[in-house]
Amino acid sequence: MDCHLSVRQYIAFCDCFSPSGAAYQHVKVKLCVRLAQALSNNSVTDFLILEYNSEIGGRCRHASFGKDKNGNPYTVELGANWIQGTQSPGRPANPIWTLVSICTLRKTRLDSSIIQSQKYQVKNNFSDDASIETFDTSGPVDYTYKLKEYETAYRKVEQDAGHIISDNLHDRSLRAALRDAGWDATGDPQAEAVEYYELDTDYAQISKLSSEEFDVANENSSFHGFSEVNNLVIDPRGFNAFLHGQASEFLKPNDSRLLLNKIVTKITYDNSGVIIQNSDGTCIAADYAITTFSVGVLKSNHVKFSPALPDWKNTAIQTFEMGVYTKIFLQFPLDKVFWNTSTQFFLYASPNTGYYTEWASLDHEDFFPGSGILFVTVTTDLSLIVDKQDDKTTKQQVLIVLRQMFGKENVPEPLDFMYPRWSLTPWAYGSYSNWPPGMTLEGHQNLRANVGRVWFAGEATSAEFYGYLQGGYFSGQDTGERVAACVNGAYARCQEEIHYEKLNATSGGSDEFGPQNGWFNRSFQTTGDTADS
Repeated sequence: MDCHLSVRQYIAFCDCFSPSGAAYQHVKVKLCVRLAQALSNNSVTDFLILEYNSEIGGRCRHASFGKDKNGNPYTVELGANWIQGTQSPGRPANPIWTLVSICTLRKTRLDSSIIQSQKYQVKNNFSDDASIETFDTSGPVDYTYKLKEYETAYRKVEQDAGHIISDNLHDRSLRAALRDAGWDATGDPQAEAVEYYELDTDYAQISKLSSEEFDVANENSSFHGFSEVNNLVIDPRGFNAFLHGQASEFLKPNDSRLLLNKIVTKITYDNSGVIIQNSDGTCIAADYAITTFSVGVLKSNHVKFSPALPDWKNTAIQTFEMGVYTKIFLQFPLDKVFWNTSTQFFLYASPNTGYYTEWASLDHEDFFPGSGILFVTVTTDLSLIVDKQDDKTTKQQVLIVLRQMFGKENVPEPLDFMYPRWSLTPWAYGSYSNWPPGMTLEGHQNLRANVGRVWFAGEATSAEFYGYLQGGYFSGQDTGERVAACVNGAYARCQEEIHYEKLNATSGGSDEFGPQNGWFNRSFQTTGDTADS
């Protein structure tokens, strides 16, 4: 490796990486937007951000799609799309809600006094999961009562998850917990569709692959901790406009500390610092590195670590799950819209679980009225299939389903069709993380914990908010502040994260749920607003 050194800085990692790579720049830290802001807020300005893509934003990505009546394209979100949990009166605000912004203030079934946030003025509106019509292969059929049956069972699961913590019991899958609570969707396509809508699309994986203990806590953290309100982002600049706004607070235009189109291939580390090698042959030497690679990227082994990561870290990486959540967009002729545009969601019960089950209309008065745009969501199992199919095959499949739902004679050919392929995207290899049954809090702490001067951040490392944008926010803030303390010589705060060479079968009881294991709230309490009955 032939590298030459330049200035000393820190290093900041954003979704940057890929296979193979070397000429040195010497720095102190590498990170993402919230990480960089945390460093900057703590008077650390000597850092670099390495970004795989041509702009910041990571899995918060959008694309132009279709055309309006004037021939202008719409902006649709390929990744993160909702602000999940806003703010209830008297409760803390979701930081993403605080950063994002403009929504239409109207009375909803959940909260008549939604607090309007306007920091970066990202347009969003209330997404009503109770605005739903149900279908099966024969067409419209009402099985919405099964949604209430599911919710009754899930409330029992919530209580049981609390007992797992307080009594230090073994974790199990959400599917097992739901069966124990009286809900068993097996062999009932309508019930399977309901479970898919309520659960699978939240965690991008089926219920038998999801932890009862931690997925319940995960939902409580956002929806009982902040609010049960979900808002859909519909800003023409894209959801990641708030990230660009946040970055503008500490990065100047054309800031030399932001390195775009950088594909990290190897991280070499020891007690004195780190060296980052990139696919373009460049190298960066730094005092510290903060990686925000997704779990999918870490699992892929396309980024090499030297020395190899220890067994306790590798076990955590391979155990934690990476789900795939795919939105497939269709635009139909504006004069041939065949669905009820006052309804937001449409549920399809297929003999094959998760087969083009959840549909959402963007042609709605609160989103893109008159757009003729629908999208259908598929998750991990089907996502892995459609990611390898060509557009023509997938389009034929979704049209067959739509024609079963709404009648063959009513569904024309779409004007436009598009979907991302997250499982094949080399800087993501998936959409967001999920906590599998049986992984303990200590096991997850091993995912969070630093390895010497290499620190780990990102949504997957948030014990309470994994899978959510706010998870990335809180993780970035905490890790950035810790590394800033190390840089500034504040050694009381600059302490290595605890890790566990040997894991127990359970999480060890409620005493383990504290900051030492990345747990900062009491997520098993049912607080916040609740839906009207």
